Amino acid sequence: MFDVLKVDHIGIAVKDLAEAKKFYTEMLGIKAMGEEVVEQQKVKVCFIPCGDSELELLESTSPDGPIAKFIEKNGQGIQHLALRVDNIEATLADLKEKGVRLIDEKPRYGAGGASIAFVHPKATGGILLELSQRK
Repeated sequence: MFDVLKVDHIGIAVKDLAEAKKFYTEMLGIKAMGEEVVEQQKVKVCFIPCGDSELELLESTSPDGPIAKFIEKNGQGIQHLALRVDNIEATLADLKEKGVRLIDEKPRYGAGGASIAFVHPKATGGILLELSQRK
């Protein structure tokens, strides 16, 4: 069994992290958390706390990275929605048993030390859904 606890964050693909961050910090007055590069995903991220959730700004570190490809195809904007779960392994096992199409059948490292896995957009009506478990 597992529980979906809350919307963890909304991932926003941006061409220039520093420029995008200015809107949230200077115009809206929200304090940004530190930045982190996640090499295996070819991305630099910055979390911006917003109420009980966060905005995750994502800048590609490589022209062939998933965020660069997303921006090339769709432009800048919301790239994924992340839900926090209490047990990512149990969540993945349950979804797999139910026949849900997954991108990741096992968790992988995500920004901020989270364990993450993605559900395929074809299973969710077109939304790239990230499952996230934070310690």
